[in-house]
Amino acid sequence: MNVHAQFLGQSERVLAGKVAIVTGSTSGIGLGIARKLAEAGADVVLNGLGDANQIERTCTELAEHSGTRISYNGANLMVSADARALVEQTIAAFGRVDILVNNAGIQHVSPVESFPEDKWDAILALNLSAAFHAIKAAYGPMKAAGWGRIVNIASAHGLVASPFKSAYVAAKHGIVGLTKTIALEGAEHGITCNAICPGYVWTPLVENQIDDTARARNISREQVIRDVLLAAQPNKRFADVDELGALTVFLCSPAGQGMTGTALPVDGGWTAH
Repeated sequence: MNVHAQFLGQSERVLAGKVAIVTGSTSGIGLGIARKLAEAGADVVLNGLGDANQIERTCTELAEHSGTRISYNGANLMVSADARALVEQTIAAFGRVDILVNNAGIQHVSPVESFPEDKWDAILALNLSAAFHAIKAAYGPMKAAGWGRIVNIASAHGLVASPFKSAYVAAKHGIVGLTKTIALEGAEHGITCNAICPGYVWTPLVENQIDDTARARNISREQVIRDVLLAAQPNKRFADVDELGALTVFLCSPAGQGMTGTALPVDGGWTAH
């Protein structure tokens, strides 16, 4: 079967035998990606915040649905040692790490003159530095295996800017630059590294952004959605987490092996302006 047909055939389980880590995957985009990776046959380590009982239910349901091994690691990615330990503990438990999806992130919306410095530090730590520390820990084992897939969830804000999001835009631009560097370093070792740059995706994070932006601009929620969030997206719709999950599977599949160092917009035409 050719690579294209193999990818399209979901029953082929193109990622069977692979082990994936998805950070920030107890809800939203990360959980959507984790679900698609598991459906493609990968064992998946979830990571993120949330109610312990709900996380346990999510792991159980995902394992039953996919037939793969699903576990949870509560590493605090704000702490560099914990970010490295997430990878090390995955290797200890599963014997390998093949796929690393750096998705964890937080947001804060504020004019720069009043932007809280602790928020700046936290956003840079989680949205950018945590990805570096996890990649550093995974890179050696991937290089030794001669195969690895790193997918960084950046943002359209990794390609363009918006006001009142200085820390987030800086971190996401940094993720795109980090992606290109790791792609170059891994090119001869079977390791690819790509960034996915979503526009607005309907998640709890976007829900919070709507309220924060409404307060910052003193306008209604409906105005935020129509005139701020989706103003630059020609298709005027929020993306779905399953779309990002499917793209991640593609990048990790045999069909995506020639793609590395890319920043792929999934933004309804936002960055086409």
